[in-house]
Amino acid sequence: MDPRPTDNTTPSDAAPLYEYNPDFSNGKWFPNWRPFTGDLDQNPVAINEYLPPAKSLMLGIQHTFAMFGATVLAPLLMGFDANLAILMSGICTILFFIMTGGRMPSYLGSSFAFIGPVIAATAYAGSGPNTNLNVALGAIMTCGIIYALIGLLVMKVGTDWIEKLMPPIVTGAIVMIIGLNLAPVTVQGVSANQFDAWMATLTVVLISSVAIFTRGMLRRLLLLVGLILSYIIYYLVTNVLGFGTPIDFSGVQQAAWFGLPSFHNPEFSMDAIVLIAPIAFILVAENLGHFKAVEGMTKSHVTPYIGRGFFADGLATTFSSAFGGTGVTTYAENIGVMAVTKVYSTTIFVVAGLVAVFLGLSPKFGAIIQSIPPALLGGASIVVFGLIAIAGVKIWIDNKIDFSKNSNLIIAAVTVIMGAGNFSLHLGGFDLGGIGTATLAAIVLNALFNREISNTRQVKS
Repeated sequence: MDPRPTDNTTPSDAAPLYEYNPDFSNGKWFPNWRPFTGDLDQNPVAINEYLPPAKSLMLGIQHTFAMFGATVLAPLLMGFDANLAILMSGICTILFFIMTGGRMPSYLGSSFAFIGPVIAATAYAGSGPNTNLNVALGAIMTCGIIYALIGLLVMKVGTDWIEKLMPPIVTGAIVMIIGLNLAPVTVQGVSANQFDAWMATLTVVLISSVAIFTRGMLRRLLLLVGLILSYIIYYLVTNVLGFGTPIDFSGVQQAAWFGLPSFHNPEFSMDAIVLIAPIAFILVAENLGHFKAVEGMTKSHVTPYIGRGFFADGLATTFSSAFGGTGVTTYAENIGVMAVTKVYSTTIFVVAGLVAVFLGLSPKFGAIIQSIPPALLGGASIVVFGLIAIAGVKIWIDNKIDFSKNSNLIIAAVTVIMGAGNFSLHLGGFDLGGIGTATLAAIVLNALFNREISNTRQVKS
C-alpha cells in the first residue's frame, strides 16, 4: 500500500474550507509546482505556486525576521547558543519542507514550550551558558522521538482521533492563547521606559501603515519594511540626536564574517526525561492548531498531511538537539506573516531556511540582526502575536462554531483566560506552563461537555 497520503476530495463533496486543486492533490509526494500568474494585490499565492527569485528572497528574509526574535530569545532564556539555534532552525525548516512534500507552509523555530522544563531540569541560573545543557539535550531528543512516533501513528490511522480530541473549538482556543500568552512579556519588555514604549508604538504604526497604505510587493513585506524604517528612525533619534539608548555596533565590528557555532553532545538522564519528554503532547496540540490555521487561510486540504507534519517536526527536534540546538516547532509568528501577506508558497520557507543557515554560519550578520533594539522587536511582536490570536478566532469563524451553546462558551472562555493569564499547574515535577495548562483544560472540558461527534467536513453549499 502506498504510504503517501492522498486527497480524493472532489469539488462536489469538499468542505467550505477547502478548494479542490488537482495540482495540490495529485497523489504524489510533492505537488505540481506552477508559477504565480495572478495580481499580488488581489490574489493569494497558493502553497504550490512560486514567485520570481527576487520576490521570493525578500519574502524569505521577512520570514527570517519574523522568527528571529523568538528563535534567539528562547535559547538565551535556557542558556543555549543563539547562533546555533538560528542555524538549526534553518536546516530544520528545509528538512520539514522535504519531509512534508512541500505541502505545509511552516517555519521551524525554537519552541518556548521547553523553557520552563529545561530550566527546572538543569537548575539554570538564568544568565550565561547552561552548564547542564547536555542533560537537557538528551531529554529533548527523547521528546522529539516520542513526537515523531505520534506522527507515524497519525500517518497510519489518520487524524480522526486527534480531531475528536481537539475539534475546532479547542484548536482555535489553543492558537489564540499562543499569541495572548506571549503578549504580557512583549508589552512589559517595551514598557521599561517611555522612550522604548514610544519607539515600539512607532514600529507598530509603521508596520500597520505599510500593511494598509501600500500595494503589491511592498505590502507583502510589511514586517521587513516596517522594521527597516523604524531602525533608521531609531538610529537617527539615538545615535545622531542623542535621545535614548544608542544602537551598539561594537558586536558587529568584532564579529567574524564566517564561523561555526559550538556543538554539544546530549546526555540521557531519566530525571530530565521525565520533566521534558511530555512536552511532545503539548507540541501535538500546538501544531495541530497551527496546521488547522494554515488550512483555513490557504483553502487547501492539508489535513491528510498532518501526520507528516508531526513526524517531520519530531525528527527535526531530535536532529537539532543532537547537535546542541533547541527543540523546534512550527512558528505561529510566520503563520501571522502569511495571514497578512497572503503568500502561502512553501518555496518561500525554503528561502527563509537558507537565509537562517547563512546567518547561523556568519557571526557578523547575526550580530547585525542582534543589534536591532528590543523596543523595535517588541513593536513587531505586538503586531505578529496579535495576528496569531486573530488566527485562532478565524478558526472559529471558518468552522462556524456555535457560541449559543454553553459548552462552547465555557471551553473557549476558560481556555483563553488560563492561557492569557499564564495559569500553570504542576503534575509531579512537571510544570505544564500557561499554554500547557490551558491546552489540557480545553481538551478535558471538550471531552466532558461536547459529547456530540461533530462533522467538520460539511457538505459544500
